[in-house]
Amino acid sequence: MAESPHKVQKGRFMEKGKVLERKIFYAGQKVFNEGDQGDRAYLIQDGMVEISKHGLVLATLGKGELFGEMALVDDKPRMASAKAQTDLSVVIINRDTFREKLAKSDPFIRGLLNIFVRNIRNLTR
Repeated sequence: MAESPHKVQKGRFMEKGKVLERKIFYAGQKVFNEGDQGDRAYLIQDGMVEISKHGLVLATLGKGELFGEMALVDDKPRMASAKAQTDLSVVIINRDTFREKLAKSDPFIRGLLNIFVRNIRNLTR
């Protein structure tokens, strides 16, 4: 059986002794939809992603930028959709890795992060 040309490809690479997942999304492919539960964030290695809410483009992000992180901070559904604008290569940051890194940060910074996420969600309702 032939594989779909839009199937997400998976790869792995090492970073500081840990194996991290890498994925490729093809131009036009959805990464996630508004309202989905989020269990990962994405760090762009190459390509562009479009972030939209109710069909309105909020941002276009590129290499080195992070998206999908808000759902990891507050455990709420995705507030926007993400779609690969070009072929897109990302590193997956899963919930456990995110929380492990966040737990090592200053409690003041963790508190600020939660406030920022809450404020952004309130602004985009």
